[in-house]
Amino acid sequence: MLAALSLSALALASCAKAETGESEPIVAGTGPATPFTSQEVATFDEPWAIAFAPGTNVLFVTEKAGALKFIDTASGTTGTVNGLPQVAYGGQGGLGDVAFLPGEASATLGGRTIYLSWAEAGENDTRGAAVGKGRLECDAPTACTIEGLAVIWRQTPKVTGRGHYSHRLSISPDGRYLYVASGERQKMTPAQDTSTTLGKIVRLNLDGTPAAGNPMAEMARQTGNPVTAEIWSYGHRNILGMAWDAQGRLWEVEHGPAGGDELNLVKPGANYGWPIRSNGDHYNGDAIPDHAEGDGFARPAASWTPVIAPGDMLIYSGSMFADLQGHALIAGLGSMALVDVAFEGESAREVTRWSFERRLRSLAQGPDGAIWVAEDGKGARLLKLIAR
Repeated sequence: MLAALSLSALALASCAKAETGESEPIVAGTGPATPFTSQEVATFDEPWAIAFAPGTNVLFVTEKAGALKFIDTASGTTGTVNGLPQVAYGGQGGLGDVAFLPGEASATLGGRTIYLSWAEAGENDTRGAAVGKGRLECDAPTACTIEGLAVIWRQTPKVTGRGHYSHRLSISPDGRYLYVASGERQKMTPAQDTSTTLGKIVRLNLDGTPAAGNPMAEMARQTGNPVTAEIWSYGHRNILGMAWDAQGRLWEVEHGPAGGDELNLVKPGANYGWPIRSNGDHYNGDAIPDHAEGDGFARPAASWTPVIAPGDMLIYSGSMFADLQGHALIAGLGSMALVDVAFEGESAREVTRWSFERRLRSLAQGPDGAIWVAEDGKGARLLKLIAR
């Protein structure tokens, strides 16, 4: 099915409501026609992440309840992956992200490293994000298994609740480091506590150990807390997208509270302010001081009030959509929109947004430059966006 998509500016009053589906979008305006058409390729139940295995046309899809599936986008052949971990499914928790090493591109799927993130149960009704590493082995075109999957990193500490895991994964362009987004689990203040990894981005070696040169390594030695040595940046709320630009800079997009969604340029050791600074307010209406020049915190490159409720982000580098090269594309959950953002040095601005029929959860760029979009929720469609 091919269908043109129309542009609409959408707004929401609450980021948390947007993420849990408690609020409907408000149509605020219209704009120019889209540069693409949308083709429905497959459906999945509660997909959370999509990622192409490097060097192939095979797209992997995590489903929040605990399944990992894949589709050969050239032939349409679908398959399943065995050897998955047990996940703490519920609320925002479940199976999360999937990532591969860029240097392991090959013609076959088998024999490559695979990383997964998921929500993991703990004692006394606690939960936390976990990251595992294993080897993908495939005996047939439609069946693969993760061999030797082992946890290499855990969010510290595990806490009660089922929200704000974040657990997005990103491999650095040189293939040397694993970056993990670690949400503050709706506890707020741990985002400023450098003895925990809640509300942080951590930079790890590929085996899950703290990477050399992390900004708080000396503090970790002085305090005897090895967790501190993992931290790359802090003061984050709920990061749901990370992507690298052509200059090798890492960007992230995160949910604000009632207003104040943020797009940030990630710098080592930087404090992004949550919950001391935000361009949004608490859900009960209490004010939070806005980001301001000279307040000691890193200011967002762009922010949104009303929120866009981001689900994922990519930075486009393909040739199919020349006008989008170097732009960030952000999947909107409550906003049900694909948001186009242009960078201007260390700042950014929204260019436009295109409305969709459902909430958007995850994005991937295909080998041919097509943009792949996974909707959110049960019976979610996998869409391929191609140039008109």
